[in-house]
Amino acid sequence: MDRKLRNRILLYLLLAAVLAYAGIRLSERKPAPKIAAVTPVRENLISSISSNGKVEPISPYMMRAELDTFVEKVYASEGQQVKKGQLLLELDVKDAAAQLAETRAKLLQAQDNLRAARAGGKPDEVAKVLGDLAKAQAERDRLQKNHDALLHLIKQQAATRDELAANELELTKAQAEVTRLTAAKQEFERSVRLDSDRTALQVEQLKNEVAALEEKVQQGRISAPANGTLYSLPVKARDFVKVGDPLAEMADLHKVRVRAFIDEPDLGGLEENQPVRITWDALPNRTWLGKTEMIPKQVVQRNTRSVGELLCSVNNEKLELLPNINVNVRINSRERLGVLSVPRGAVEIEGGRRYVYVVKSNQLGVGKSTLEKREIRVGIADATNYEVVSGLQEGELVALPGDVDLRDGMYVIVVSTSAGNY
Repeated sequence: MDRKLRNRILLYLLLAAVLAYAGIRLSERKPAPKIAAVTPVRENLISSISSNGKVEPISPYMMRAELDTFVEKVYASEGQQVKKGQLLLELDVKDAAAQLAETRAKLLQAQDNLRAARAGGKPDEVAKVLGDLAKAQAERDRLQKNHDALLHLIKQQAATRDELAANELELTKAQAEVTRLTAAKQEFERSVRLDSDRTALQVEQLKNEVAALEEKVQQGRISAPANGTLYSLPVKARDFVKVGDPLAEMADLHKVRVRAFIDEPDLGGLEENQPVRITWDALPNRTWLGKTEMIPKQVVQRNTRSVGELLCSVNNEKLELLPNINVNVRINSRERLGVLSVPRGAVEIEGGRRYVYVVKSNQLGVGKSTLEKREIRVGIADATNYEVVSGLQEGELVALPGDVDLRDGMYVIVVSTSAGNY
């Protein structure tokens, strides 16, 4: 390499060094951004899960029509407090009531017939059968005595053969009548036995019909099965209802169930008996307290969300929460006492790791401080703060980003600090 070329290269290198030095000096003179910073403090943190839910009665009673008919009368009103056994409404069961009266009369007659059959038959019929037979037997016996007397008189030649023949003819007729009436008596007794069996079956059938009609008539009287609130009464007088149609719904609403729809990522923080707070947009100044009861066992699709259905028991002493309304649910899932915490805004997340920018060589409002990017481990979080498990000490100063993109080694001027609950 000739001397002239070597000198030119050295000149270029010297010029580059001068320019680099000048750039560094200029950057040091460039005004450092002003930031705010916070000092981590110890406080109590409560991690919560928020979602929406729906109010349900715990033990609802659904009353449905059990026959096709018209609503006759309505005695209660929706929202009313009712007592067990209180009549709520009546259905038109006039036809069933008329059939019941007729069937009861048939049952009484059948029961009378059964008693008579088991006693050997109806008294007048029994008396006639036995009386006719006894009369025929008496007539036969009378003719038999006359026959014996005529035979004796003929031997004494005091009666004729013609008189004996006439007697024997009458005696034969009388014996035939006794035989006929004896057979009739036996047939009557057999018939009575058959009637007894048949009537017993008829009595049982009529009893079943009476019971069915009584139940049908009773189905026309809709009464409260327990004490509670009548929260649904969809029918009015003269409405026609079919079997299975809902007539009324009621339950004890002093304690209700809230079915909360918890997003899948939050399900791991749920346990039984965690405190629950319920709010309702219709009563924005009211809060209802309860606890978790049944943890979701599966995840279901609800619109665009994958959720587990969490069941919560909620006190409702003033009966303000109504079945089927939509409410807001907040579950306090975990609590930490006296833990070091920093604002969520001070924590930067990269690749699943969390970092903060610690202010070093701090001179508040005077000169510059540098930032150190430091990884921290966090625990639970509430709406505004993270629990710091490791990576920070009490008293250290942590930068808040504000409008500035923070970097490791960056010069900053700290203009304000704060400590305490954020």
